[in-house]
Amino acid sequence: MSLYQVQKFLYDLNRDPAVQQRFRAARAALLAEYELTDAERAALAAGDVGLIYVLGANGQLLMHYAAFLGLSWPEYIEALRAGVARHGPVRAGVYAMTTELSERVAGV
Repeated sequence: MSLYQVQKFLYDLNRDPAVQQRFRAARAALLAEYELTDAERAALAAGDVGLIYVLGANGQLLMHYAAFLGLSWPEYIEALRAGVARHGPVRAGVYAMTTELSERVAGV
């Protein structure tokens, strides 16, 4: 997985109006400029916030992407929960570590 590239894309999209415009106008061409896996590219193109979260994206970056897509805060939180329910536990990044720690503390 290329988590760095996912997060770089989210960072660029969150901060650069030109990237935002390109995302709206030519999403596939923009995403092709990042070294993403097919699953990452598809999730970003589809706006699948839950899967992007499960893939390990940082929540601070992801919440701005969700807002860019028009999701409210409650919808964003529900998308994260639905992503875990649909795709399983977070696979990488800081949230994978906190999930593992939470499970160990809870004795799961």
